[in-house]
Amino acid sequence: MRLGEAVKRLLGGRYTSVGPERAAALVGAGGMLLDVREPAEWRAGHAPQARHIPLAQLADRIGELPADRPIVTVCRSGARSRRAAARLARDHRQVHNLTGGMRAWVDAGYALQAKGGRPGRLV
Repeated sequence: MRLGEAVKRLLGGRYTSVGPERAAALVGAGGMLLDVREPAEWRAGHAPQARHIPLAQLADRIGELPADRPIVTVCRSGARSRRAAARLARDHRQVHNLTGGMRAWVDAGYALQAKGGRPGRLV
């Protein structure tokens, strides 16, 4: 093992990128879908089973997340959720980032819901 790989393994920081189908399978098997978008984006539409913690609040609220289950991070396109995944991986969490974000989720045919269970939309 190279030195850089050993340091990454000791310090954490590793996560995998997954598509919507794999993300849905992880959540279906007991994982958590963590939506890190801003509140207005969340209110417009989110995955029905998702948990919402905006990226700016993640460091302060990391204790609210399970340490013993996979976490799939998601945002609108994947950029913010990559940062969230990297942060969670440094905390030695089993974490995956949904490549393409909620856009990919919707394109794959998965539902969005808004407040009260109404159909949601991406903003």
